Amino acid sequence: MDDNGFAEWYREQYRRVFASVLLVSGDHAAVADAVDEAFARALERWARVSAMDSPIGWTFTVARNQLRRSARRRARERELAPAPAVAAEVDVALWATVRSLPNRERELVALRYIAGLTESQIASTLGIAPGTVARGLHDARAHLHSMLTPEEDPA
Repeated sequence: MDDNGFAEWYREQYRRVFASVLLVSGDHAAVADAVDEAFARALERWARVSAMDSPIGWTFTVARNQLRRSARRRARERELAPAPAVAAEVDVALWATVRSLPNRERELVALRYIAGLTESQIASTLGIAPGTVARGLHDARAHLHSMLTPEEDPA
């Protein structure tokens, strides 16, 4: 396929566009998706894009707009997602503390106490040993206890 110089331009400019968009966004994965989409669109329109004063500028703009669309879509999805079913007696401070746990412990607590899975179901879901689940839940409870128990004043 004759790409009229697109492949060479792509090899020369991809890093520049990626770095520029990354500096604006900071989200590596989202930037990778947006820049890839922008270059795919540039290829589809290469005859027109290559004749522009700044094909890089056009590609940067397309990538930036793609990032914005994705961010709006994620925000809208969060907005429309149903609120988690939380009983009235749930302590908001407790769940804020749970969110501060390390990822694995937070995941185990969520699956055990929110989703209601047994330890063996959690092990199967996460592909880990049941003993690892038990230990992780033990550690999570210990961390929560230390974070939620007020220190005694030595005075």
